Amino acid sequence: MVESINTKVDLVIDATAFTGLTDYGKIMIGDNGFEFFNARDARKYIQIPWEEVDNVIASVMFKGKWIPRYAIETKKSGTFTFSSKNPKKVLRAIREYVDPSHMVQSLSFMDVMKRAFKSIGRKKRK
Repeated sequence: MVESINTKVDLVIDATAFTGLTDYGKIMIGDNGFEFFNARDARKYIQIPWEEVDNVIASVMFKGKWIPRYAIETKKSGTFTFSSKNPKKVLRAIREYVDPSHMVQSLSFMDVMKRAFKSIGRKKRK
């Protein structure tokens, strides 16, 4: 069995991890880090200490009414994407341990399209 890195737990909630295939389980947020434990396979888990978190990226839709998923970008291991039952509660719990300036919104669909058209324009000028 996997041992938790947290000594004090703030929030435990049902969640989905998007790691290649979707894994269903629980997210645990505590004083030492962010953890995801798979519901079926105890060997599939993700533990991210707060010192390792670089950015938390939230996908916000309908002016903040709906947050379908959020991602945790680490300094060494890459980006991990999750969704949960109550994402606002999860992000508020993460905000206690991560500097709010490192919590950002992802780009909207229109922002991505604007960047694509601008980059096409730059390539033609060269």
